[in-house]
Amino acid sequence: MVFQAKLTALRKQHGWSQEGLGNQVGVSRQTVSKWELGETTPELEKLIQLAEIFDLSIDELTGHEKQASTKECRNSQRDSALYAWHYEYKSKRTIRGVPLVHIHIGNGFCKAKGIVAVGNIAKGIVAIGAVSLGVVSIGAVSVGLLAFGALALALLLAAGAISVGAVALGGVAVGLLAVGGYALGQYSLGGFAVASRVALGGVAHAHIAIGDKTSGDILFHIHQAHLSQYIHEAILKAYPNIWKPIADLFSTIVS
Repeated sequence: MVFQAKLTALRKQHGWSQEGLGNQVGVSRQTVSKWELGETTPELEKLIQLAEIFDLSIDELTGHEKQASTKECRNSQRDSALYAWHYEYKSKRTIRGVPLVHIHIGNGFCKAKGIVAVGNIAKGIVAIGAVSLGVVSIGAVSVGLLAFGALALALLLAAGAISVGAVALGGVAVGLLAVGGYALGQYSLGGFAVASRVALGGVAHAHIAIGDKTSGDILFHIHQAHLSQYIHEAILKAYPNIWKPIADLFSTIVS
């Protein structure tokens, strides 16, 4: 609101005539009329008097504060727009109604579903996202045939801080073959390895245990001479149907 409109509104709000307001600031009715018509503006001294009468700052009286507030509002709207951003793309090509590529990222629960899906929550053959589900899945929490993430769950290969899968690699790994700082499985390798069959690690516990500190039925100290040959023979004797690359893995590591 410009000054003349503000002055008129304030005067009427207080129930004063132009003459009555003029008497308070020491000017004529005609001078007040010219102020309200925008023909003239008050001198600084009179402007200060008007501000005191209406108990306002000069900025409020002249409308400058509102302009600043409007600018702040626009900045706030702009900041909100930046915060609430999101991007989405869907390929026109589909397979059985599912987009070949669907990308949906931004703030909030942005879901993507496609053959290749990238999103905050992603589901697809190849899925990449904070939470992802797919044949190949990559994300903070990922589930799939092959899963890679902070928390990875997979039918075949899982790799992550915490991983669960047929083959699991991670800080904490649980699987048929587990490799990690803490490994738990049928066959385990890690700093702390626990297995139902064979374990190799700094601390190892299993039917066949290999490490610095071991417990189980058949024990091998990691610094024992000709260890590779003995381990290989012991594994094949205990588990004659074992998949040969697994037996080779344990004997090769200590060779």
